[in-house]
Amino acid sequence: MAKLHNIKLTIEYDGTNYCGWQTQKGDITVQETITKALTVIVKHKVTLYGASRTDSGVHAKGQIANFLTKSRMTPNQFVRALNSNLPDDIVIRSAKEVDKTFNSRFNTRSKLYRYAILNSPIPSALDRNFYCFVPYRISLARMRKTARYLVGEHNFRAFATKSSAKENCVRRIYSIRITKKGDYIYVDIKGNGFLYNMVRTIVGTLLLAAQGKIRPEYIKEILNSQERKKAGPTAPAAGLCLLKINY
Repeated sequence: MAKLHNIKLTIEYDGTNYCGWQTQKGDITVQETITKALTVIVKHKVTLYGASRTDSGVHAKGQIANFLTKSRMTPNQFVRALNSNLPDDIVIRSAKEVDKTFNSRFNTRSKLYRYAILNSPIPSALDRNFYCFVPYRISLARMRKTARYLVGEHNFRAFATKSSAKENCVRRIYSIRITKKGDYIYVDIKGNGFLYNMVRTIVGTLLLAAQGKIRPEYIKEILNSQERKKAGPTAPAAGLCLLKINY
């Protein structure tokens, strides 16, 4: 009987043309695209487990996925074969054989997302799919002060665009780092997990504070309310990228 191998993939993708990571009936997704390529390569049905269910239009530099296979191909052979069978906007950065108990989703300890903002009077044609365009003046100091109220363990129901009454919305944010390089502002958010559109809603709320439309302390009221309407708008998907999954 052939030995079963558990292969861990590190994946980079431009999410512009995909309806998110997770396979959905009638939609083209990243998970479905990679699964189809894998099935062709290993010649048997494959279930691909992903670490993070990125939304439609969201990108990744460090998405992690794993699958079980009886194929005798080496990890390097998987990288070459998959990249030969995938479209140019999905790239397998690396592959590694791991213990059979490893699951890319359930073994996750933390996730790091980056949100990119172009703060300039003029947009960029070349990078248009990878940032949120903000032409008005904003205060980084107010953004940073506001972000401090979000760090720690809280009920983030007010920052989720979809959540059922029974869903546990408690998450821990380890850090929010806001940096500026040229006209670009980067918001790096590290946490143990995120709700649907949570990162984008946090950024939308931080931008309100950056314009002086809400006080930094108002974050406490938003969190306590557990009402989505209290938080800011959901920032565009194009600016968000999954940078790294930690195990």
